[in-house]
Amino acid sequence: MAARSAPSCHLRLEWVYGYRGHQCRNNLYYTAAKEIVYFVAGVGVVYSPREHRQKFYRGHSDDIISLALHPERVLVATGQVGKEPYICIWDSYTVQTVSVLKDVHTHGVACLAFDLDGQRLVSVGLDSKNAVCVWDWKRGKMLSMAPGHTDRIFDISWDLYQPNKLVSCGVKHIKFWSLCGNALTPKRGVFGKTGDLQTILCLACARDELTYSGALNGDIYVWKGINLIRTIQGAHTAGIFSMNACEEGFATGGRDGCIRLWDLTFKPITVIDLREADQGYKGLSVRSVCWRGDHILVGTQDSEIFEIVVHERNRPFLIMQGHCEGELWALAIHPTKPLAVTGSDDRSVRIWSLVDHALIARCNMEEPIRCAAVNVDGIHLALGMKDGSLTVLRVRDMTEVVHIKDRKEAIHELKYSPDGTYLAVGCNDSSVDIYGVAQRYKKFGECVGSLSFITHLDWSSDSRYLQTNDGNGKRLFYRMPGGKEVANKEEIKGVHWASWTCVSGLEVNGIWPKYSDVNDINSVDGNYIGQVLVTADDYGIVKLFRYPCLRKGAKFKKYIGHSAHVTNVRWSHDYQWVISIGGADHSVFQWKFIPERKLKDALHIAPQESLADSNSDESDSDLSDVPELDSEIEQETQLTYRRQVYKEDLPHLKEQYKEKQKSGTSKRRERAPGNSIRLHFVHGYRGYDCRSNLFYTQTGEIVYHVAAVGVVYNRQQNTQRFYLGHDDDVLCLAVHPVRDLVATGQVGRDPSIHIWDTETTKPLSILKGYHQYGVCAVDFSADGRRLASAGLDDGHTVVLWDWKRGERLSVTRGSKDKIFVVKMNPYVPDKLMTAGIKHIKFWRRAGGGLIGRKGYIGTLGKNDTMMSAVYGWTEEMAFSGTSTGDVCIWRDIFLVKTVKAHDGPVFSMHALEKGFVTGGKDGVVALWDDSFERCLKTYAIKRAALAPGSKGLLLEDNPSIRAISLGHGHILVGTKNGEILEVDKSGPITLLVQGHMEGEVWGLATHPYLPICATVSDDKTLRIWDLSPSHCMLAVRKLKKGGRCCCFSPDGKALAVGLNDGSFLMANADTLEDLVSFHHRKDIISDIRFSPGSGKYLAVASHDSFIDIYNVMSSKRVGICKGATSYITHVDWDIRGKLLQVNTGAKEQLFFEAPRGKKQTIPSGEAEKIGWASWTSVLGLCCEGIWPVIGEVMDVTASCLTSDKTVLATGDDLGFVKLFRYPAKGKFGKFKRYVAHSTHVTNVRWTYDDSMLVTLGGADMSLMVWTNEMEGYREKRPCDSEESDIDSEEDGGYDSDVTRENEISYTIRALSTNIRPMFGIKPHLQQKEPSTDERPPVSRAPPQPEKLQTNNVGKKKRPIEDLVLELVFGYRGRDCRNNVHYLNDGDDIIYHTASVGILHNVATGTQSFYQEHNDDILCLTVNQHPKFINIVATGQVGDSADMSATAPSVHVWDAVNKQTLSILRCYHSKGVCSVSFSATGKLLLSVGLDPEHTVTIWRWQEGAKIASRAGHNQRIFVAEFRPDSDSQFVSVGVKHVKFWTLAGRALLSKKGLLSALEDARMQTMLAVAFGAVPSVEMSVCGKTTYCVESWPELTTGPCLPCTPPFETG
Repeated sequence: MAARSAPSCHLRLEWVYGYRGHQCRNNLYYTAAKEIVYFVAGVGVVYSPREHRQKFYRGHSDDIISLALHPERVLVATGQVGKEPYICIWDSYTVQTVSVLKDVHTHGVACLAFDLDGQRLVSVGLDSKNAVCVWDWKRGKMLSMAPGHTDRIFDISWDLYQPNKLVSCGVKHIKFWSLCGNALTPKRGVFGKTGDLQTILCLACARDELTYSGALNGDIYVWKGINLIRTIQGAHTAGIFSMNACEEGFATGGRDGCIRLWDLTFKPITVIDLREADQGYKGLSVRSVCWRGDHILVGTQDSEIFEIVVHERNRPFLIMQGHCEGELWALAIHPTKPLAVTGSDDRSVRIWSLVDHALIARCNMEEPIRCAAVNVDGIHLALGMKDGSLTVLRVRDMTEVVHIKDRKEAIHELKYSPDGTYLAVGCNDSSVDIYGVAQRYKKFGECVGSLSFITHLDWSSDSRYLQTNDGNGKRLFYRMPGGKEVANKEEIKGVHWASWTCVSGLEVNGIWPKYSDVNDINSVDGNYIGQVLVTADDYGIVKLFRYPCLRKGAKFKKYIGHSAHVTNVRWSHDYQWVISIGGADHSVFQWKFIPERKLKDALHIAPQESLADSNSDESDSDLSDVPELDSEIEQETQLTYRRQVYKEDLPHLKEQYKEKQKSGTSKRRERAPGNSIRLHFVHGYRGYDCRSNLFYTQTGEIVYHVAAVGVVYNRQQNTQRFYLGHDDDVLCLAVHPVRDLVATGQVGRDPSIHIWDTETTKPLSILKGYHQYGVCAVDFSADGRRLASAGLDDGHTVVLWDWKRGERLSVTRGSKDKIFVVKMNPYVPDKLMTAGIKHIKFWRRAGGGLIGRKGYIGTLGKNDTMMSAVYGWTEEMAFSGTSTGDVCIWRDIFLVKTVKAHDGPVFSMHALEKGFVTGGKDGVVALWDDSFERCLKTYAIKRAALAPGSKGLLLEDNPSIRAISLGHGHILVGTKNGEILEVDKSGPITLLVQGHMEGEVWGLATHPYLPICATVSDDKTLRIWDLSPSHCMLAVRKLKKGGRCCCFSPDGKALAVGLNDGSFLMANADTLEDLVSFHHRKDIISDIRFSPGSGKYLAVASHDSFIDIYNVMSSKRVGICKGATSYITHVDWDIRGKLLQVNTGAKEQLFFEAPRGKKQTIPSGEAEKIGWASWTSVLGLCCEGIWPVIGEVMDVTASCLTSDKTVLATGDDLGFVKLFRYPAKGKFGKFKRYVAHSTHVTNVRWTYDDSMLVTLGGADMSLMVWTNEMEGYREKRPCDSEESDIDSEEDGGYDSDVTRENEISYTIRALSTNIRPMFGIKPHLQQKEPSTDERPPVSRAPPQPEKLQTNNVGKKKRPIEDLVLELVFGYRGRDCRNNVHYLNDGDDIIYHTASVGILHNVATGTQSFYQEHNDDILCLTVNQHPKFINIVATGQVGDSADMSATAPSVHVWDAVNKQTLSILRCYHSKGVCSVSFSATGKLLLSVGLDPEHTVTIWRWQEGAKIASRAGHNQRIFVAEFRPDSDSQFVSVGVKHVKFWTLAGRALLSKKGLLSALEDARMQTMLAVAFGAVPSVEMSVCGKTTYCVESWPELTTGPCLPCTPPFETG
């Protein structure tokens, strides 16, 4: 048992010695409760000086480097370093997380500041651009972001007297920011002649636009607006690191060790020089000050905190000390007293009292200290130095006893022997020296067996042996005191060691994780009495193991707090505490040890909340004491759902291949066929790897999923409706509490969750962007507003969504193991639970993050895999079903009891008003009372219980139950075998839907004259299905092996089936009984075909690359076709039954004569003329066009020709079913394509009369029936038609103007200087020489400093007045459209030219201007809604999309007073070419000039981006909202029209189809307007060839010619 489970004792952090003063500033404050908040290492500390007590916030995973206090002084924000750093906002009373902000910064968070009312938080990153980011921290949402500066930013602050203004400062700059919409716009402070341009270290804002800042040379700079107006020289003699504003005034602290207090107008009040104070010393440097009433807090560079009372300012009180900068390695424990000794590279040795939590002595040495030891009597303290010397001090007065220097390299370890006579000293030059203590440390011996530096030593209890570890991980033994190596290991066997601090050896094998470096673990200390072992490693983790710890990968408890490596760890002399020290964070942590017996009382402290779960009992080994995983779960955990090619990759792949294929596409290609197909019925239900995915809707229909389809099944009419929005396997389904909406999650590279309506099967919202590979669980909240989802990525991300708005509320890493369920708490919308492999976690939302606590099992159970979970009748109660058949009952996070419910896993649970229902692998449905005390009733799913009206047959008794739902007096059950059953409360069972079980399905045959088909699958069944209205399985037979092909004889009486072991059989098509079987081959039989007519011959193709021909009448093999180089894939007979056409895996097309099997070579021209009885081949000239551009990564697996030989249906590896015109000659034919299958479509067949197409999905095990809609008949309905992979150039040409405009590349002039100098009053941000292609208003005077606003009173007269823009001639019409509008009932015209928006009064001819743009305006629109009168949006050119001031942007402004209402910086690189307001006026649509022509929708008042998506690969000219809609718009451009819908956060688009018109070609569309026909949506598009088309819905109406060049208005 020893190492298999984690120890049951626990460590609790009791005290942290130190304060982070180095490389940080402004990180020390008083809270409202007069406590002091600061941080050290990765821990936020709240220290109460009155009670001398510390509380800890441990939600960070790495060093904290920034801290801000909320204006109400209760909440604290801290930011950390790391690869993915995050910001935590936490409560200083409860030290619980309130919100987590993440996923924006990289490297670290350097500064934080709250605004005046504490609603918003600004943060600065440590990335190369020092990004500045503004958050709505309660919602965890980023409001705005911009690059901060090219160099480090040291401080940032909100202007507390002006809304939406911020100031930041740093290396050689200060910037004044304004926040408008989602845009942060900076203006650089102008130093001018008043002061030197230098680094600004800190700042504080005051009234009247004044800003005070502290500079590197000790001056204080005073700013008004953005100009420097005066300096206060010599405020400090060196850099000012900290400035703190309070009611009384300002406090500043600097490198000179002085604190200065100033009044509100920055007149000096007093100076406090800490260097002169009692505790002061030379070189003291102040990093942080906080002035609160009559107390001042000071934090210093050397990790001290002083508290100063203003009246007694010469007696500062030292309240916290720690080691200064430099690594901390030395740690020793006093043998008889509660004292710890530490020594560091700061050359000080310090003694700490573990009881009083205080420093009681310190002594400065000459050299950096690397190790320490105290003799057994507690009198001598030995210190090993970095330079190889050894110093011994007396503990009581720190006087030197002896100083020895025998070595040149650092001494890393030393220990006194247990009897106190010897001191062993281990050095980095691989030797250990032995000194005699009583002999004034004379050298007695030397141990030289190691080849690497000595890391650890231990003495035996009798002081006769010494064991060492070295840097190679070798463990050696020596005899003492001579130092002779012990060669014979027998001698050591019985030795008892006085201490255990070695990291290698049998007793500590288990502390090493798998795959770790020999130096990962820095220190170990064994506690023999408590049988526990504590370790310290390079990852900042302190771990507790059982001792001895023999087996690799043992279980442990881990504790975080230290940030980088923990260098040393020791038990105190009485084992009450553990002391650990951090290397780089040079802090000392004191942990209280809570033994097992006390744990019960201490349970309230057990689950310390944190983002990195700190009582995890995880280890790297597979748990050996957990029962073997159930076989089904085992299979399921191995499914990764990873794909080689995702459908998302298609556009990208096509582009790649198009480049290669440019030359080959000269032939004019056939149009797509006129026929189309519509999904009619799907046989199958996804049960084998999904749970709880089957529900009743509001109207009593049944909703579930299979393959990539959401299915709504009406059991009265036996019909199905489909949601076809997904493009890959759907893995999970949840139903809204009102039961009218459903959420489904799918597989994908960036998988999406669709929320859709079960009545209309239309999507309401699509969520994506946070999961990878797939979404495996979803759940709605009780009010239906929120949705939780869990993903399949490595961290199994859990996301909480506001699905209607499409917003992510919170996100977190769920678990390292797979999650099976996520459930939202019905009583508290902010809580949820996840359960899965070996874990259950309870989460609560904190802003943008979720905080999880593992379920605490205690002694009641084992850490089991949870397969299902529900909440009980209060928010505290939860129930989970395990893989062993128990139900666990949880209260809060504690396991209360377990109840045995099923044999085998409990896969599904459902809560009722009173009681619960569970279903398990044992095929039993159980009803329980409301506390799981009594089982009220069980239903076994058996064939005997089937009601007579059942559609289909139950394959086996007691199938594994995967989903249960209740409603309408019935229990709905979904099984692993793909069946859906309805159990009546009284007992009879009705079978509603079924499909194949797990295993790929390949074999498909349709009957020669009846509407039925046969399938055969790897699940070892042969099934006959009815395709007529009853849609059910007519017969099933179990086979001894799986099969891959089948075929009906021409008379329909016999059915031939090829099996996977190389045998095949013929069965009676009605009874499925055997007629005859053969076994001639070893490999899979891949195709089997009767010859046409009488069916005299049977061709049997196998993966052995042979085709055998049998005479059916005589049951003999009559011929063998040889000559194929690879396995056979398809076989077809010609009409006469004399010739076989064969396809092989090597893409060969071969011909053989029957019945002898002689190989024939037939030229391709001749082969076309042969009449084939069937066509399932995918090779040959006639079907060259069915291979896509990306044929290399994607196979076409199956094809089938209609009997009238006009339409060829194909299935491929990506799950597409496509229809082509036959013959499909020429490469890359045009097609119609349909998505419903998820991965490969293995087979397609038309029925005998071509009325239906049957398709099989391989891995999705579904059988889909499509109805064929002939050309004339079909209703106008959008199909997912994608014309073809390569747009040919034969389509209509361009008008010369359009060609020119399409090719304009907007070089951004804003780049030639940083920002173009503006006309009028807008100050430009930098004076640079204007480049030649710009003509700013030139003045011959020397360049002035920043222009101030012209109406500022009292400014000095300038030599030349500003120019004011009066009149602009010109209008931009050459490359813009729809950019002139009437305003105010035709009194004014609004338009734009260059970078100016112009309002032109028609009557007076006067103009007024909007001049906030900094580059050419390209588009303009006016808001038509009466609520937003005279509101204009304009979009401009810009450079890359880095959100800086030169990025492209849309300005929304008031045309009358020219006020900017919102600026939307966008990710459209290059520029914005079209803007449009929605019907309500609240949304704004913008289109970019970037290569993807991104389409983005904004809520412009908040500056929030709602949705964005690549628009088209060619230029979009106009995009406009429908005049009556907030969710639908149309975009037109080069050779395309697209119709868009906004669903939540997602944009869905459909291409306009031209197929209804003869000879219509897709032209370039230049303009769009909307018709007023209510029933038919009409959009009219102007085209380049001078005619106008009208489009009802998506297809074209008539073409209206119109007078040449004309754009429809």
